[in-house]
Amino acid sequence: MAGENPFTSILKTLERADGGGGEFGKYYSLPALNDPRIDRLPYSIRILLESAIRNCDEFQVKSKDVEKIIDWENSAPKLVEIPFKPARVLLQDFTGVPAVVDLACMRDAMTSLGGDSNKINPLVPVDLVIDHSVQVDVARSENAVQANMELEFHRNKERFAFLKWGSKAFQNMLVVPPGSGIVHQVNLEYLGRVVFNREGLLYPDSVVGTDSHTTMIDGLGVAGWGVGGIEAEAAMLGQPMSMVLPGVVGFKLNGKLRNGVTATDLVLTVTQMLRKHGVVGKFVEFYGEGMSELSLADRATIANMSPEYGATMGFFPVDHVTLQYLKLTGRSDDTVTMIESYLRANKMFVDYNEPQSERVYSSYLELNLEDVDPCVSGPKRPHDRVSLKEMKSDWHACLDNRVGFKGFAIPKDVQSKVAEFNFQGTPAQLRHGDVVIAAITSCTNTSNPSVMLGAALVAKKACELGLEVKPWIKTSLAPGSGVVTKYLEKSGLTPYLNQLGFNIVGYGCTTCIGNSGDIDESVASAITENDIVASAVLSGNRNFEGRVHPLTRANYLASPPLVVAYALAGTVDIDFETEPIGIGKDGKEIFFREIWPSSEEVAEVVQSSVLPDMFKATYNAITEGNPMWNQLSVPSGKVYEWDPKSTYIHEPPYFKNMSLSPPGPHSVKDAYCLLNFGDSITTDHISPAGSIHKDSPAAKFLIEHGVDRRDFNSYGSRRGNDEIMARGTFANIRIVNKLLNGEVGPKTVHIPSGEKVSVFDAAMKYKTEGYDTIILAGAEYGSGSSRDWAAKGPMLLGVKAVIAKSFERIHRSNLVGMGIVPLCFKSGEDADTLGLTGQERYSIELPSSVSEIKPGQDITVVTDNGKSFTCTLRFDTEVELAYFDHGGILQYVIRNLINAKH
Repeated sequence: MAGENPFTSILKTLERADGGGGEFGKYYSLPALNDPRIDRLPYSIRILLESAIRNCDEFQVKSKDVEKIIDWENSAPKLVEIPFKPARVLLQDFTGVPAVVDLACMRDAMTSLGGDSNKINPLVPVDLVIDHSVQVDVARSENAVQANMELEFHRNKERFAFLKWGSKAFQNMLVVPPGSGIVHQVNLEYLGRVVFNREGLLYPDSVVGTDSHTTMIDGLGVAGWGVGGIEAEAAMLGQPMSMVLPGVVGFKLNGKLRNGVTATDLVLTVTQMLRKHGVVGKFVEFYGEGMSELSLADRATIANMSPEYGATMGFFPVDHVTLQYLKLTGRSDDTVTMIESYLRANKMFVDYNEPQSERVYSSYLELNLEDVDPCVSGPKRPHDRVSLKEMKSDWHACLDNRVGFKGFAIPKDVQSKVAEFNFQGTPAQLRHGDVVIAAITSCTNTSNPSVMLGAALVAKKACELGLEVKPWIKTSLAPGSGVVTKYLEKSGLTPYLNQLGFNIVGYGCTTCIGNSGDIDESVASAITENDIVASAVLSGNRNFEGRVHPLTRANYLASPPLVVAYALAGTVDIDFETEPIGIGKDGKEIFFREIWPSSEEVAEVVQSSVLPDMFKATYNAITEGNPMWNQLSVPSGKVYEWDPKSTYIHEPPYFKNMSLSPPGPHSVKDAYCLLNFGDSITTDHISPAGSIHKDSPAAKFLIEHGVDRRDFNSYGSRRGNDEIMARGTFANIRIVNKLLNGEVGPKTVHIPSGEKVSVFDAAMKYKTEGYDTIILAGAEYGSGSSRDWAAKGPMLLGVKAVIAKSFERIHRSNLVGMGIVPLCFKSGEDADTLGLTGQERYSIELPSSVSEIKPGQDITVVTDNGKSFTCTLRFDTEVELAYFDHGGILQYVIRNLINAKH
């Protein structure tokens, strides 16, 4: 049972310093603990410490947890577990719809078990931004924004109405309507509090979000990271998040970026460095003289890509740059004064004018900003950085190399093949490496005025020199907030972007999440009939195969100005140093250096075009919604009326026949291997978010339910319907399953019969026959987006365990949350070294009482052909074992709420 907070003695009053008397409120004072260890703590750890002190009730959070955090220097290397209660939760619509579906379903479960359904209500503020649904159906057109929004509402009316119902049925839930911007940019410019003042109690803002790029807010000095939807739901309902106290990598920045080098070049460099260093499960904290040279938008760009370098956070403590940004974005002077006063009083503010006290880090890295070169990343992974000057040779190596992250295995004799086709009556050609999609997209970059205005300056210079973009390249510009449109217009540069085809298509994730829309049929046919390795260049953060577009096998991440440059060149097979980017007016060859703006030019336009009033006006309008949103009619009840005919919102089966007492741990007996994978299987492979293939089990289901093919929408938009999502599990067309001996695609072998069928059909066959299934995998299983359907889907398919070389952080905890057993091979071992083919049957013996299982213990796996090997059980904390005992995290929460007497 919860008791009194033992730390009330350090509750202090924060006085206003303006001479007018009065106070801002009370706060738990870290200096008042008089503990010299606190001064040595990284800033990011101090936020965890304050949260533990404030929430200490000797039940969910104990005094010994507070001591573990204070003693971070000694306790972190021992991988101790701590509870964390974030100040708020952030959702986007792809992950938000299933979260609200689960909450609605939990209300029903509470009622049927005799509990109070009103207990299912968020206890902390929840902000949901609808940004993942807009697709680039219409591009290169003046009215693209309106046309795409109308199609978005036509496709998603039911989902949007459901979210609007949720915002009324649940307390503490704000829904930001479609067309407003990208969740992380809206969080940075508007939702981020930095310091909360709730009923007179001051405390640091912290957030968990159901989107892995929630880390973008770390650039504002707010501790935030991505979690699975399942964990976020538990956090909303007041459950502490259980986490291992992280190590912190100190990343020192010196110097300043050279002329013409962008924040995107910097983040791709940092991503590669940190991947190499190894930061999975750790915080990264930035410090050093170079910080004063980094604008807040640059910091946010680096923080945004934490998932790509593998860290839980990429944290920039609050300093003068942060305060300036808060003023620029329209936060009131009184709020900014309160934020500064609180953080200074609680030793959480960095003042570079004062001598810096020595903080301790788990390990150290250093980068001189002057060493950063212009670069891109690709063709298939965000951390495969390629320096711009090596791009041409790297591309040719990729054509030669065997199929892999850096290879397409195109035979030498067809590498210079030309595919002739007809585009709208004009003869046209495609070669390997030709760009067919060029998209300025994604929160990573569209929140950064320097790269956005940089792209516009490239467009201006190109237009003045007479350069054009080939008409069959699908160009688009999708800003992360309405502010971008305002400052582009103020700068007078919008017409040049439009002239090159970079018209605004909408305010949302678009191409970066795979909502790139169709490419012209003539282009698509030329690619497929001639097996062309076509390329996309986008200013996004993820370029995994099959994500951006099914037909672009090469996908490069690049800064917005480089996206424009590659669109003009029309190919990635170019050396910008020596080859012209195109032919201008008078037939003159134009080179890259002639269209590239200097850092001074960019800074000048930023200075004169980005103004505080733009932020105020944009965000005042946001809460008013737009006519299409305001016209949606929704039911008023607190309990959702499920429509059995709906193909978007369906009551999930998680709590069917749920008992009041936990079912206990389950062993695995004679299970078949459903899929046998190699390394780097991403959540995009497990549960794709993009288009629904016409021959897939999900498509078959939709057609049977009377849905027209053009209304299929995407898997991401169908996440409120478990029947479609179960059929969409492992449905990525580029998935490689070793049971298929080299064939690529979403099929597997049903081992008893030897039949080759879709993964869904095989899983249903095993279920009907009464067999358990497991999955074999390599390293980094579940990397990529934080996607709870990548755990819910396998659970619905009947998967009982996943045996991998290693797991991505969020995905492992999602598997645990759904009651799937995660096991790791011992170091140096994997399916291949152990001689496992996936044709065997597997048994995993677990004790029948959860009290006999220990986090991280050894477990023996036995096969029916006499093999036996030891794995590490990856339940990492006692709390995770409790979830397993209950059959999953949501079942645990429901039983806890029913049994809670206080």
